[in-house]
Amino acid sequence: MDAAIVARGISMRFPVRRPWADIIRHPARFRWTTALDGIDLEVGRGEVVGLLGPNGAGKTTLLKILCTLLLPSGGSALVDGLDVSREPLAVRRAVGYCLDTERSFYFRLTGYQNLEFFAALNNLRAREARARIREALQIVGLDGAADARFMTYSKGMQQRLGLARALLTDPSVLLLDEPTKSLDPAASVGFRRFLRTTMAERLGKTVLLATHSLEEARECCDRVVILDRGRIGLRGSSAEAEAFIMAHGFPAPPEPA
Repeated sequence: MDAAIVARGISMRFPVRRPWADIIRHPARFRWTTALDGIDLEVGRGEVVGLLGPNGAGKTTLLKILCTLLLPSGGSALVDGLDVSREPLAVRRAVGYCLDTERSFYFRLTGYQNLEFFAALNNLRAREARARIREALQIVGLDGAADARFMTYSKGMQQRLGLARALLTDPSVLLLDEPTKSLDPAASVGFRRFLRTTMAERLGKTVLLATHSLEEARECCDRVVILDRGRIGLRGSSAEAEAFIMAHGFPAPPEPA
C-alpha cells in the first residue's frame, strides 16, 4: 500500500499543571501525563480512516503532531513522504487541517474575506488565491454564500467553510478533528456523505478523521483505528470496532504519573 501517512513509535508527554504554591514549594517536582504511547499507524493514499476514541485518548494530539503544531516526545512521522519534525513547512503545504471552526474565523468578515486572510497566511499570491478560493468554495457548495458574513452561517456552513480553508493549498491529506460535533443529525449525514463522495471518491484526498461516533466511522470510513489510553487498541472495520467497544468499552484516559 502506498502510504500517505506513516507514524512509527509516536509518543507524547505533557507536564501536569500545578498550583503556583506547589511550584514554589517544590520547584523540581514534576508530574507527567502520557497522551500517546508508541503509536504505529499507516494510512494509504485516497483512504478514509476513522480515529475513534473517548476524550483524552490522544486523537487531537496525534493530529496536531501530523500537521506540525506539536513536536512529538518520541518516534517519527511522515506525511506525503515528508518528515513532520524536519520538514514542517513542506508538510503544512501537503496537509489541510480542519479543527474547531466556530472559534477560528472572523465573525464580521464574509466567507470570502475569511478565506482571503488565510490564503495570505499560506503565502498564496493574489491571483492564485482568488482562483483557489473560488474553487474551494465551489467544491464545498458555498459559492452562493461567499459574500455573507460568517456570523450568519449555519453550523453546517461553518464546517464547510472550515473544509474550504483546509483546501486552499490543494493538500493531498486532510486531518479532520470531530467535524460534525456541533451539527444536527441531518447536517451530520450530509457532511459525512460529502466527505465520502466528494473529498475521497471524486478528489482522491487522504482523510484521517478523529471522531467519537461509531456511526460516523461506519458511514464514511474505509477502516477504523481505536485509540485506547494513548495506544492503538484496534485496527479494523467498523464492525470490528463495534465489537471491541461492546467488549471493552471506552476506558478513561490514564492518570498522570
